Amino acid sequence: MRSTAVRRTALAASAAALALLVTACGGSSDDGDKAGDGKAEAGSTTQAVEALTAAELEKAALAQSDVKNGKVTEAAKTDDIAQDQVKPEKAECRPLVFAQTGIAAGDPAATVKRSWTEGPKKPAGADVSEEALDSAFDLDKVLVTLASYEDGGAEAVLKDVNAAMSACAGGFAYTGAGVKTQIDKVAADKAPAGADEAVAMTMTVTGEEGDKFPVKVAVTRKGSTVASFAVINLSAAATGKDFAFPMEIADAQLAKLG
Repeated sequence: MRSTAVRRTALAASAAALALLVTACGGSSDDGDKAGDGKAEAGSTTQAVEALTAAELEKAALAQSDVKNGKVTEAAKTDDIAQDQVKPEKAECRPLVFAQTGIAAGDPAATVKRSWTEGPKKPAGADVSEEALDSAFDLDKVLVTLASYEDGGAEAVLKDVNAAMSACAGGFAYTGAGVKTQIDKVAADKAPAGADEAVAMTMTVTGEEGDKFPVKVAVTRKGSTVASFAVINLSAAATGKDFAFPMEIADAQLAKLG
């Protein structure tokens, strides 16, 4: 496995939010058919819903008991970055930058972050072929960001993400933690079910050496709370092959939001 290349490439994908995701072999902080073409599904409710408090978000956040495999932890401190720490080259693409880096957009009343690392997979027997090793590293890392909003702020986040998907489908670039990230293109993907609104996408990232690989992002709304999911797969970061969004993680998180 080209561990050095994987580390370098994954870092280039997002030095901010994916700093957690590229350490799958290390530690992290312990401190339905409704899905459509990726565009936000507007089964939207217009009545005002009170924003969840920080304590309520903590209770509703993904926990170890909610998943069948892998490990849930609090997100690393390096993933708790501010909006002004990332600089998109095109302002209209800022909602996508925030979604991919796990930054809560707008002016949230409260935020909570969790990470999930898929359980390790061992090669069958003594197989040490490149294919077997790629399979062993076929592990997803997910950064989950929950944010609650007052006065229609959650609906505005989904509206802005949809607009950015249209405006930035041909790609965009941004700088975070001193590292420039280039997104080659943005394509709509299958969105999670169980939300009032949901939008999902595959971003194709161009690494330092011109290699390309996919990153999955979904942004959902349940009442006045936005749950976003930024996903990287270690094998995909090395090979450039596509991978499936881990719907079971989104399903588990959305179920806890009521």
